[in-house]
Amino acid sequence: MFHLIKSGNRKNNVIPGFGLSMGITLTMLSLIVLLPLFSVLLALSGSNFGDFWRVVTDRQTVATYKVSLSCAAAATTVNVIFGILLAWILTRYTFPFRRILDGLIELPFALPTAVAGISLTTLYSDKGWIGSWFDKIGIKISYTPAGIVIAMIFIGIPFVVRSIQPVLEKLDPQYEEAALALGASRTRIFFKVVFPEILPAALTGFGLAFARCIGEYGSVVFIAGNIPYKTQITPLIIMNKLEQFNYAAATSIALVMVVFAFLLLFGINLLQAGINKIARG
Repeated sequence: MFHLIKSGNRKNNVIPGFGLSMGITLTMLSLIVLLPLFSVLLALSGSNFGDFWRVVTDRQTVATYKVSLSCAAAATTVNVIFGILLAWILTRYTFPFRRILDGLIELPFALPTAVAGISLTTLYSDKGWIGSWFDKIGIKISYTPAGIVIAMIFIGIPFVVRSIQPVLEKLDPQYEEAALALGASRTRIFFKVVFPEILPAALTGFGLAFARCIGEYGSVVFIAGNIPYKTQITPLIIMNKLEQFNYAAATSIALVMVVFAFLLLFGINLLQAGINKIARG
């Protein structure tokens, strides 16, 4: 009898115990994330703060911050709006080729970024299939901030869709049906019933997409045109510094981007925690 009680209280873990699992997790986290980030700080150990500040506040470098951040903000905003719409269609409707569309959402993950950049430039250049039509009415897409935004939308949309889609799949439609039966309009149902449920996931998708956009190089560099003070992105100026063997300057700018990405994700996590706390009530 004692044996049965002991066996019943024992937890059946699929993975090893806490100690071993935590050790493996910390080891992998250190090798993949912490050590590379520490190497960035180590590379700056020979520089003083004056040199660091001069590099990161250079006029041309500041201009790249503005281009990267403004274009990333615009692209991510579009991604959140259309990402919610795409996730809604994929989870709430059945139509021909639905699985193909669902698979195409992840194409930017698998497609080499250079291929994406060349393809987008070919499409949206003045002589491209799409760009030529806009050129006839005086709108230029390639080598402008608009082209950068389009490239960032392309590489950022999967993060938003894949963050929101599982939440919509688990959301019980009965809540919407009950609200509809009580006389609520579809717009009110979305903003009062659906949107509060998907908001934390949407914030996660926003943060991931934004961080990816500001660090993207391959798919943006071709369509950007790399015009100083106009379409030059921060990853490009980092590459330029590396090509000039100016590793300290490249590392300084990279550190600024790392800090910004960390603060962005940390802030979104705090916001999510606040929303969850309010929801629990």
